[in-house]
Amino acid sequence: MSKQSKQGVLSYRIEQESASANLTGLAGLGPYLDLACASGLVSSIHRNLGIRGGGQGWTDAQIVMSLILLNLAGGDRVDDLEQLNSDEGFGKLLRRCETHGLSRSSRREMCKRWRKVRTRSVVSASAARRYLSMFHDESQEKLRVPGKALIPKANENLLGLRRVNSEFLAWVDHSSRQMIATLDLDATLIETSKREALYCYKGYRAYQPYNVWWAEQGLMLHSEFRDGNVPAGYDQLRVLKEALSYLPVGVQKVQLRSDSAGYEHKLLRYLATGANERFGRIEFAISSDVTQEFKKAVEEVDEEAWQPLYKDMNGKEVKTSREWAEVCFVPNPIAFGNKPQHIATLQLGKRSGNRRCRGWKMPSLACRFRR
Repeated sequence: MSKQSKQGVLSYRIEQESASANLTGLAGLGPYLDLACASGLVSSIHRNLGIRGGGQGWTDAQIVMSLILLNLAGGDRVDDLEQLNSDEGFGKLLRRCETHGLSRSSRREMCKRWRKVRTRSVVSASAARRYLSMFHDESQEKLRVPGKALIPKANENLLGLRRVNSEFLAWVDHSSRQMIATLDLDATLIETSKREALYCYKGYRAYQPYNVWWAEQGLMLHSEFRDGNVPAGYDQLRVLKEALSYLPVGVQKVQLRSDSAGYEHKLLRYLATGANERFGRIEFAISSDVTQEFKKAVEEVDEEAWQPLYKDMNGKEVKTSREWAEVCFVPNPIAFGNKPQHIATLQLGKRSGNRRCRGWKMPSLACRFRR
């Protein structure tokens, strides 16, 4: 049934559909619901999270999926869950997903979780806030010291959520096997108006999660939520080790790239010396700190040593205005010590006579900088 408005001045009429229970403006979320079922994501949430282990109310899978779908739909706060709940057609799709693969008795048990008739398709904003608070360890807040960065230790609930992501990555890799994992390490500033948020280095309140992106699969391997005042290079070796442990068993080689936040000698030494038991030496490309000593080493490079840098343009190698050269340079913290260190070969670029470093690359025990 439809209702038609009276013809106006313009050459069209507005028709209002009164029976809209089977219509949805969120049809794009349907394939993601299929993916959640096919990948075993829902069952993985049940296995690794036990926050809602009782027999009443929303399950872990229902709450987590509500938040995932909210993010996919473009919501930026938990209050936007009401937009999902108001779409009746989407609600039918979601409930179909919730009962996928369940036996008749299991479906009855799902119905018994509600004392009254269930009226919502997704969790309410207040219930979502209470659930999210379970991933935070309030005792860690006592460790805060004014003027110093703090990364709260992950509690068991947060570790369980990481296991869910790891199992999903394993399923993706099983469907599309990748032998190499190129990891991109970077922090992202997220501006916020929350009063309890801390100021970032750009002068506004923000959070600064540190992310590890798997380039070949196009997926987030690991992410650590951080306050805005935590530097991107803070405690990054620990995050990298955690990320490496989440890689599927089929991955045999790891490469790493980062901006200058990754120019930390402890991290570089770990990558270059093959300290990781599973992957050994990890090739990397990391932007360098341009110190006075480094600039001096660049100036000593012969002009003939600079070579043009090419880029791919529709399958053709096109010469750019940038050049690269190998530079012999060893930072003092690496050059001196009880154990002998290898000479590092650095590779730079120049443009219009201004030579500046862009990143590290380690094809062997030597380092090469490239612009």
